[in-house]
Amino acid sequence: MIRFILKRLLIAILLLLAMSFITFMLMRLTPGNYLDTMRLDPQISKDTLDHYEKLYQLNKPPVVQYFSWLGGLLHGELGFSFYYNIPVTKIIGSRLGNTFILSLAAFLLTWLLAIPLGIWAALNRNRGVDRAAQFLSYIFLSLPGFFVAMVLLFWASRTGVLPLGGMESPDFDDMSVLGKAMDLLKHLVIPATALSLASIAGLQKIMRGNLLEVLGKQYIAAARARGLPENKVIYRHALKNALNPLITLLGYELAGLLSGAAIMEIITSWPGLGSLMLTAVRAKDIYLVMASMMMGGVLFLIGNLLADIALAKADPRIRYDKK
Repeated sequence: MIRFILKRLLIAILLLLAMSFITFMLMRLTPGNYLDTMRLDPQISKDTLDHYEKLYQLNKPPVVQYFSWLGGLLHGELGFSFYYNIPVTKIIGSRLGNTFILSLAAFLLTWLLAIPLGIWAALNRNRGVDRAAQFLSYIFLSLPGFFVAMVLLFWASRTGVLPLGGMESPDFDDMSVLGKAMDLLKHLVIPATALSLASIAGLQKIMRGNLLEVLGKQYIAAARARGLPENKVIYRHALKNALNPLITLLGYELAGLLSGAAIMEIITSWPGLGSLMLTAVRAKDIYLVMASMMMGGVLFLIGNLLADIALAKADPRIRYDKK
């Protein structure tokens, strides 16, 4: 396992380098740069523009700029933000926690609802409960998350039950600890629900299919023939094997929630990396874009590595060795 983890970490570093290089080249090869907006201001002199161009290394070839940024990354520096005029690490640090809160809330909501619903549907196969669950799953899978968010925001605007956006209320600082927690939960309802509905529908169908397949295996029939209680057969023998294929989806689900959260943050005005990325792309703030992309890549690779390790722990038949 240790050898496998080290090998995966080495591959992850190479993948991150390739991803960062492609992203950097795409951003640099597109027309214009950040200073183009400053050139439109007649009050900014050419000497000032030349100074900024040299300061931000925009006068150097793209390859030279990339390796200069890579050298700073080895020292823990992600570059300097043109738009915000502060180091990128400070901006990312102030927004990363907000995105993590939203992604974690959607992740927990997805798995805590999808797994029980899938089990319930499988144990009530072809009954009214199962048919209703599958019908709703098809509906939620066909609805884009941003459309669900806009519908929920419209409903909130008409009823006033939930906040219309943002992360906290204007009087958040004056609230008690419990009041702050409840206020945060209220602001999380719309973006987390819109972000997780499609995932709940998809995972519920996968869980249902896996459990039905396992319940048809011969060892399940043998366990029932030995007189084991039905609950023990289902939750101790069948469920464990039915969950194994879902463990491999953890890494992809984590990265998918992160990318989906970016769009959801823009729609619901959640102050996370999504709105920050949109601002950075519009302003051609290349180092801020690079940092945001690196965060997504790191989470994706870490999620897949953790999923492989968890799968090996859950299933003793899986071993990551030379053979």
